[in-house]
Amino acid sequence: MTTNILEVSGLKTYYKTRLKEKVFAVDGVDFVLEEGKTLGIAGESGCGKSTLALSLMGFYFPPLHYGSGSIQIHGRDIMKLSKEQLRTQISGREIAYIPQAAMNALNPTLRIIRFIEDIMKEHRPELTKKQVWDMAVERFETLNLSPKVLRSYPNELSGGMKQRTVIAISTILNPKVLIADEPTSALDVTSQKAVIKLMKDLLDKQFIRSLVFITHELPLLYHVTDDIMVMYAGEIVERGTADQMIFDPLHPYTKKLMGSIIVPEEGMKGHKLAAIPGTPPNLKHVPAGCRFAERCSYAQDICRENNVAVQEVDGRQYRCHFDTGTLKEWYANEQSSAEALQKYSGTGRPKRPRSIRWTSIFIKAKSFPSSARAAAAKPPLPKSSWVS
Repeated sequence: MTTNILEVSGLKTYYKTRLKEKVFAVDGVDFVLEEGKTLGIAGESGCGKSTLALSLMGFYFPPLHYGSGSIQIHGRDIMKLSKEQLRTQISGREIAYIPQAAMNALNPTLRIIRFIEDIMKEHRPELTKKQVWDMAVERFETLNLSPKVLRSYPNELSGGMKQRTVIAISTILNPKVLIADEPTSALDVTSQKAVIKLMKDLLDKQFIRSLVFITHELPLLYHVTDDIMVMYAGEIVERGTADQMIFDPLHPYTKKLMGSIIVPEEGMKGHKLAAIPGTPPNLKHVPAGCRFAERCSYAQDICRENNVAVQEVDGRQYRCHFDTGTLKEWYANEQSSAEALQKYSGTGRPKRPRSIRWTSIFIKAKSFPSSARAAAAKPPLPKSSWVS
């Protein structure tokens, strides 16, 4: 029997402008996260992904404000708790959050162990420094991180190591849910693989129960998550399993996103990407109908005039006026994202050893010249007149 570890219902959060206008960045979001599952959240910049993450943590600081709805962790509505209760009972214990560029938030004047000591002073004040040290060493060794890192300053660590260290610090209290916002951005492929492996270890060893993974990299979500949820202009436009979302998208926006995946294969040269024209709507003045209508090549009058309800088919949800048969008929002549991803991986989707796929993605670079050849091909720089 599955257990819902996180339940979000009718969540609305907004930013208040200087003119006291309310801009709803998260507008009526509903979803459930089961224990042991990994949920991916995708969407273009400004669609509300990071605001949703902040909202799930209860981090409502101006200009961000709570509007309505509920957020329940194991049946406990955190929106009914005080800020003190959120800080001492929820944050870090029940749900942990890794924001974008979190590794840059480490104080360069403090050793890594100090960050863990500060957490324990707040949540486990009965522990001595020796006990905290032993706990930190054991955790780092279990996660295949060198205990030497605990004595290091942030500037002594590489970008990938800093990110893995931040993840280890954030989960030191064994939270039930970890929300990771763009945890692999600005990292090289090798560091990305190490970060993904660390999150796998956290789940395997049950240091966390479930994971919410936010990223722009659709192929990465495909290999990492069980379910994928796509957001657009503050709303969830589609949710389904990773297979459904990649190989059989229903919503026109999801279809366009999947068609924009770059496939670095010889046979894909000259392949035209499915670019989405226009820009997202101004959330100060949202349209009466579908928020994607002005950019949708299939939009009709009903899309622009009438509000869209969420439809549910075979356990998946999508926000569109049209049924699946009509949508699939429209998509029939377009190249499928499944074909693109199969060419990308060479043999199709890799096998899943368990419920979560943890497969790294590598880009072939056969045609790129070496740095030595590139340097030799360039003319020497002229000597500056002021250099002796």
